[in-house]
Amino acid sequence: MAVLGNLLIICTVCADPHLHTPMHFFLANLSVLDICSLTTIMPKLLAILLSNNGNISFSACILQMQCYMMFVGTEFALLTSMANDRYVAICNPLRYTIIMNKRACALLAAASWITGSIEALPHTIIIFQFSFCDSNVINHFFCETEALVKLSCTETSFIPIMNFLVGAFTTFTPFLLTLTSYVFIISTILKIRSKERKSKAFSTCSSHLTVIFLLYGTLIGVYMHPETRDSTKANKLPTAMYVVTLPLLNPLIYSLRSKELKGALKKSFSRKSTFLRL
Repeated sequence: MAVLGNLLIICTVCADPHLHTPMHFFLANLSVLDICSLTTIMPKLLAILLSNNGNISFSACILQMQCYMMFVGTEFALLTSMANDRYVAICNPLRYTIIMNKRACALLAAASWITGSIEALPHTIIIFQFSFCDSNVINHFFCETEALVKLSCTETSFIPIMNFLVGAFTTFTPFLLTLTSYVFIISTILKIRSKERKSKAFSTCSSHLTVIFLLYGTLIGVYMHPETRDSTKANKLPTAMYVVTLPLLNPLIYSLRSKELKGALKKSFSRKSTFLRL
């Protein structure tokens, strides 16, 4: 369902010329990202559940961990780019088409994917060189970094410091930039006298804000908690929400909130139903 929902968003945005806007360009990127996140973990997990065989090779495990971290970092950066798009649209509408041109949008999207790739590299290089001499059973439903580190018999005391530095670059910085954008956006909206214009301005940001709250709320539940023996066990539910639920909810949130996207979806469905009747 999640893959089909995101594919529908991508196809609709690509097919409808009216949706060739910066906001929908970033939305299509987000849908591609959601599909990538799902296909990194879910096919292997479903195979384990169906065959009752939980084996995975070391190289495949490292690759799965790298892809997961890369896509998490990319999502933070991509949502920050979308916040920047909303900031320009509301706070500087007369220059919106000049600032958010095709080149600028392509650069922001490319920078988001590159940022995610950079985040995953340090952990991948270091963990690939670890020695695993004790248990080889991962206490998680995929190759999660913290679960892998706990299995290593190599010195890992520097890992929390590295996590903090990488997290500050890929998580805290995007959060500050997004927060700053929305401080200016909300202050600009509150100055609008017309209730109709104010409501329209809020509606353009509501779907993006909902996704941001869901993302940061879920990942805070995963990583921002005291370290305990059962911390890995406690991580499983919020991680499952991020891996499965968010990619399923994102198309629903944006398709229900965006009038343009909702209209384009209705048109495409009406055309298909007319074709089927013929």
